[in-house]
Amino acid sequence: MSDTELEQIGGHAADHLWMHFTRMGSYRDADVPVIVRGEGAYVWDQHGKRYLDGLAGLFVVQAGHGRTELAEAAAKQAAELAYFPLWSYAHPKAVELAERLATLAPGDLNRVFFTTGGSEAVESAWKLARAYFKRTGKPTKHKVISRHIAYHGTSMGALSITGLAPIKADFEPLVPTGIKVPNTNLYRAPAGTAGPDGTDAEAFGLWAANRIEEAILFEGPDTVAAVFLEPVQNSGGCFPAPPGYFQRVREICDRYNVLLVSDEVICAFGRLGEYFGAQRYGYQPDIITCAKGITSGYVPLGAMIVRERLFEPFATGTEAFLHGITFGGHPVASAVALANLDLFEREGLLEHVRTNAPVFRSYLERLRDLPIVGDVRGDGFFYGIELVKDQATRAVFSDDESERLLRGFLSKALFEAGLYCRADDRGDPVVQLAPPLICEESHFAEIEQILRGVLTEAWQHL
Repeated sequence: MSDTELEQIGGHAADHLWMHFTRMGSYRDADVPVIVRGEGAYVWDQHGKRYLDGLAGLFVVQAGHGRTELAEAAAKQAAELAYFPLWSYAHPKAVELAERLATLAPGDLNRVFFTTGGSEAVESAWKLARAYFKRTGKPTKHKVISRHIAYHGTSMGALSITGLAPIKADFEPLVPTGIKVPNTNLYRAPAGTAGPDGTDAEAFGLWAANRIEEAILFEGPDTVAAVFLEPVQNSGGCFPAPPGYFQRVREICDRYNVLLVSDEVICAFGRLGEYFGAQRYGYQPDIITCAKGITSGYVPLGAMIVRERLFEPFATGTEAFLHGITFGGHPVASAVALANLDLFEREGLLEHVRTNAPVFRSYLERLRDLPIVGDVRGDGFFYGIELVKDQATRAVFSDDESERLLRGFLSKALFEAGLYCRADDRGDPVVQLAPPLICEESHFAEIEQILRGVLTEAWQHL
């Protein structure tokens, strides 16, 4: 594009492009910011301004921007076989990738069903859970349990599992069998659930896990098919699993013959320093859903990875899982995913995250001296900073105050200061950070410096 075309592209975007989860009215009299180039941990807009990508695009670009080897893998595969479906046929890259994922996944998660993204992976998991129990003589097991504020996708089934009322209202009635239980936000733990002083994470984890058993018993174990949980819950601002939480959930699921689905659309592929978050927290899921980082975002791809016993009812005779995605396991996407996993191994990205995660956290923890910062929480390269009106009382902002803080000031101010991240109020107001996995101390220092300046101004602004 010429310089003139680049200058005009923001106006064209406002005229024709319908952006996702975006208040389009914000751009009636303003150009849309357009990101035109990326390299490493940075991106550039149409005016040539540079930003540190503190969100890896959208928890996606694990290997960083501008990785020519991933682009070359896509071009090479497109020249050989640009497309073929996985409907009664296979192609080499999907076979190779499925085998590799089965090797990397914990336990006997040996069967890989490809999708093009996370919502489709979650949708596939719920459909499989229902179909599996019908095939095994338990046709009334169809309900799912998930956590308050949790986000699991936007398709109608995945949205039913999602625990965010505001993004569901326009599309109701949804699938009416999604049950919600408490999440693992220790900072907002109900009185008495986390010990006398409110800091006993293990006690809180046991309390939260036991609410799942309570929900199963209330609904009836013969009606509940699955529990969907993220290793670190995204919405609400990065709630990590307390010690023992997933082990107790696994016990509960086993007792009542309920499937444990680990939704790792964000947490898989290095975000927590392991290929899968289940490995980070030491539990065995029945299904893993994943997407985003599997290709570092260079091509859309998702997957549902399943234990062998869930595959068995569909493995013989005329049986079939009557579900499919046209572009699931696309040859080009599969080739890029394989190149991405090669890159992970060659550059030691998992080890890099494990080594640098404490450094990243240490820079964010420094922000606790700001009166607006209530909590800093997360794991690996995945953190949330909760904002409060009063540190001592943990007082929350009103809806109007949150609107002025996040959309009226913070989102724009952070971007103008050169940091792309997420200021959100799905739950209480938070700033979320999930930088590319290649980031190191210099990037963490830059993030802390920008956040300190903008959050200080935000406090004064309020």
